[in-house]
Amino acid sequence: MRKLTVVNNLTLDGVLQAPGRPDEDTRDGFQHGGWAQPYNDSVMGEVMGEKMASGGDLLLGRRTFEDFASYWPEQTDNPFTPVLNKTQKYVASTTLAEPLSWSNSTLLKGAVAAAVATLKEQPGGDITVLGSGELVRSLMRHDLVDEYVLLIHPLLLGTGRRLFPGAAGPAALRLVDAVPTTTGVLIATYAARQAE
Repeated sequence: MRKLTVVNNLTLDGVLQAPGRPDEDTRDGFQHGGWAQPYNDSVMGEVMGEKMASGGDLLLGRRTFEDFASYWPEQTDNPFTPVLNKTQKYVASTTLAEPLSWSNSTLLKGAVAAAVATLKEQPGGDITVLGSGELVRSLMRHDLVDEYVLLIHPLLLGTGRRLFPGAAGPAALRLVDAVPTTTGVLIATYAARQAE
């Protein structure tokens, strides 16, 4: 069975909304977009580069897919661009239609939990979910997440959409790895108990 890993930037209070840019996601009047950018360093680049180079497929929610598809294909001087363009991307959406705008992108058919469960059973490399908070919460409810790689930033925002809202329910995780960066970000990898 293919392993499904969630990779997300989080603040200490669990906010994942708009880490990249001020205009990335302003839902609910969120005004702190771009909060993760000041914390980038070479350690983070190296760890995330290793994760991207390990291969496998991407699974994205609609909002994250549309944001990535409008940005990454145009980044000609970034080493992640060729990797992302070549990677098979699966998209969970009830509003998008094929053909999708970004190369190697496929729309999942039917109920997302069932489609992802089927995808995990198929041969191939592991599956990584980037961003996609709503999708991740749905996958968590159906016990489809095997691992979390959380880039935990030393920052409290007090407002914003959170990865683990109060309704997430109890879940025991096991710390597998922890890498501190020079800017105080902790890159923590947790295995879900069902994946042991």
